[in-house]
Amino acid sequence: MNRPDPSPAPVRAVLRVLGLLLRADPWAMARGAAMAVAVLAMGAALLGLSGWFITATGLGGLAGIGIAFDVFRPSAGVRFLALGRTAARYGERLLTHDATLRALAALRVALFRGQAGRDGRVLLRLRGGGALTRIVSDVDALDGLVLRLLLPFAAGGVTHALAFVALGWIVGWPVAVSVAAGYLPAAALILMRLAWRAARPSARAEDRAQALRRGLIDTIRDREALILAGGLREAETRLGALDAEARAAAADLDRAERDAAAALSALTVLVAAAALVAGGWLLSTGAVDPARAAIGVFVALAMAETILPLRRGVAEIGRMAGAAGRIAPGLPPAAETVAAKPAPAPVADAPILSIRRAGLSFDLSAGEAAALTGPSGAGKSSLLLSIAGLAPSDGIGILGHAPSRWPDPDLRRLVTLVPQRSALLAGTIRDNLALSCTARDADMTAALDAVDLSRALHGRGGLDATLGEGGAGLSGGQAKRLALARALLRSPDLLLLDEPTEGLDGDTADRVLAGIRGFLPDAAILAALHRNADHPIFATKHRVAVPGAW
Repeated sequence: MNRPDPSPAPVRAVLRVLGLLLRADPWAMARGAAMAVAVLAMGAALLGLSGWFITATGLGGLAGIGIAFDVFRPSAGVRFLALGRTAARYGERLLTHDATLRALAALRVALFRGQAGRDGRVLLRLRGGGALTRIVSDVDALDGLVLRLLLPFAAGGVTHALAFVALGWIVGWPVAVSVAAGYLPAAALILMRLAWRAARPSARAEDRAQALRRGLIDTIRDREALILAGGLREAETRLGALDAEARAAAADLDRAERDAAAALSALTVLVAAAALVAGGWLLSTGAVDPARAAIGVFVALAMAETILPLRRGVAEIGRMAGAAGRIAPGLPPAAETVAAKPAPAPVADAPILSIRRAGLSFDLSAGEAAALTGPSGAGKSSLLLSIAGLAPSDGIGILGHAPSRWPDPDLRRLVTLVPQRSALLAGTIRDNLALSCTARDADMTAALDAVDLSRALHGRGGLDATLGEGGAGLSGGQAKRLALARALLRSPDLLLLDEPTEGLDGDTADRVLAGIRGFLPDAAILAALHRNADHPIFATKHRVAVPGAW
């Protein structure tokens, strides 16, 4: 049985995300809601006035007084409402989508801000295609919170309140009560049942669709290896199973939505019948004339527009709740404010880097270099992340202050980290180098010379050589050296390198390390290495053995 998750955690996540979306631009939300109310109210008024007009003219013709009946003002009202509803519908589409896009932009900024403050190791895991695809899909799913849930529910509620007052004043309170009491409780029950039935299929359809997308991308990317290993048929079977599961979940979701649509359509007929009975009773008592008694029936039919569109948003609650549950933990606290903090003054005579941790104590000053050695898993990469301010930095000093004390722009100016995996983008070599700073072509060429990459690029156009997505077109060692050249252009006071010679032969590694020191003669350099730790540039601080993970 498809039971939704009873845990309050998804509800809290949805409310948190919804609060952020509402705070993004309350005025834009109010404008969109007002136009949505205008569309629904004009639709109800149009159908009510048209029903009255048709009934009144028919009765006037039967009574033989049609020639004396004023048809101009009611027909003008019908035209005004019809044209006004069309214009309001355009404005509603424009303003509600504008409000939604503003809210999603604020959500993306908040998400980026929250992720930027997380541990460096967590951020490295987010670089995978699957994680990024998941985040993008989750953010896109949350547009339904505003566009298909919040605004339609708010507009529908306000329209029902306006219709209740108008029907009570124009026709009679029995008709107003029959429409409101017929629609609101029953529609709420139908939509609640739809939410209960659709929660699991909606979440499962999204999950399977994402898995299918990731699997398809992986299969296309690894197609040559799969063909050589004879695994293409197995991959095809796996993708087919994912597609079947996604289609089954979508079919369950579609079935639940169609059942809800049928129930809401039946409810519309029943409410219209109730309004007809209430109007007939008022007519029998002489409280209203036949034309006014007919208004309630037509308004009841028009009010179906306030509830029928809700079923799509309600059917996607499971998908939205799942997306909110994954997005909310990455958002910064609601009360968090981003205040600029002043950069501390460097401590007099303090080294550029000081490490005071259990089993590890050393300093690095300008022009000095150290090689971090130790077995895999000892904590070399973690130490570099801590120095760069991307992980807890106890026992670490940058010019006498902990990395957390430095404002991020100042810390990035002082410290540059080149991790084992660096991102390259599709474009020219110049485009990739320009990511670090604004530099002249001569400086870029000098940085490429320092990492022994200029000769390899000379025949391909040099700085104008074009790379594919993710730096495609370069070997692993060349991509590593391009990332190193980009870091050199920043001219940091402290350069952190994580396995800078990985994928390089011995002679190339020697030239690269010497080139780095030649390009940055006054920088302190700390490199995590499995080999080349005996290179001459580490003569001043030859080798620091990392004792183990902290």
